[in-house]
Amino acid sequence: MFDLMTTVEYGGCSAKLSPAQLDQVLKSLQIPKHKNLIIGSDTHDDAAVYKINEEQAIIFTTDFFPPVCSDPYDFGQIAACNALSDVYAMGGEALMALNLIMFPSTKIPIEVLKQILSGGQDKVLEAGAITVGGHTIDDFPPKYGLAVVGMIHPKQIVSNAGAKPGDMLILTKPIGTGVILAGKRLNMVSVEAYNNTIYNMKLLNKNASILMRKYKVKCATDITGFGLLGHAIKLARESNVCINIDSEKVPFLNEAIRLSELGCLPGAAFRNQKYVESYPANFSCKSYEKKMLLFDAQTSGGLLICINKENVDNFVKELKASNYPEVSIIGEVTNKDKNILNIF
Repeated sequence: MFDLMTTVEYGGCSAKLSPAQLDQVLKSLQIPKHKNLIIGSDTHDDAAVYKINEEQAIIFTTDFFPPVCSDPYDFGQIAACNALSDVYAMGGEALMALNLIMFPSTKIPIEVLKQILSGGQDKVLEAGAITVGGHTIDDFPPKYGLAVVGMIHPKQIVSNAGAKPGDMLILTKPIGTGVILAGKRLNMVSVEAYNNTIYNMKLLNKNASILMRKYKVKCATDITGFGLLGHAIKLARESNVCINIDSEKVPFLNEAIRLSELGCLPGAAFRNQKYVESYPANFSCKSYEKKMLLFDAQTSGGLLICINKENVDNFVKELKASNYPEVSIIGEVTNKDKNILNIF
């Protein structure tokens, strides 16, 4: 079997531009306005939302990246799951997807591409959507992802700008994928921990999205390349609130803390740290290793969800029963003060 990890230095969402660079570029662009565009790029949300009528709105998003694992089929599943996650972060249902493929046809056996596409298609089918074509470019290293169209009722849209003081913060999946994948490249992680990480990256956020609609959640974001704190900062900024996170309550993937203690920290974590620390924030957590994992770039991570205190216990109970066994209440939302982020 061809090992996809031999083609890349940085794979998955670790290959993203830094959030600081992205913010700088976006500030120079004129943001389009339209009466039916409910959510565009101005709030840095996970996807755009366009109102069709009083009952329907389209969710539109895209995501792709270089290989994040060795196995082509697993890579296809993970990349598809990651792209679909943007629809779920908005509270929507996935309808259809287009493949985005960059593949070096003379350097890698074409059978590898078939396996990548098969993995992606199977995950789209699991989501209840359909793959309807795509676009291919001959390019090295290989990259794969999806453009996804979803649907939602205009009054059920979940945004990263809807957090309210008093909301509790829920994280649906453990973090540490960037560190675990770096450890795999350096032969520092066990087979069991690596396989568990692959499993978590292939876990759809579909059920969490369904429950968000049930509990009328108004604010969430998915945790990917900017790390837990990078995405938390964006949520706090767009909602004009303060995010408070207890680092002792954040779930971590098996062996992630050990690898962090050994200094196995990818460069993306330090780029994310630089971005987050450019904002007024307080870091009083005792563990440096856990702090750095909060910056770790995630691939196909979980959802960070804001929900009112009255519903939080039942919400978490239902999430655990819906295939998110490590879901955790990790903090709360308060009024904005001198800091927009407090880490304990």
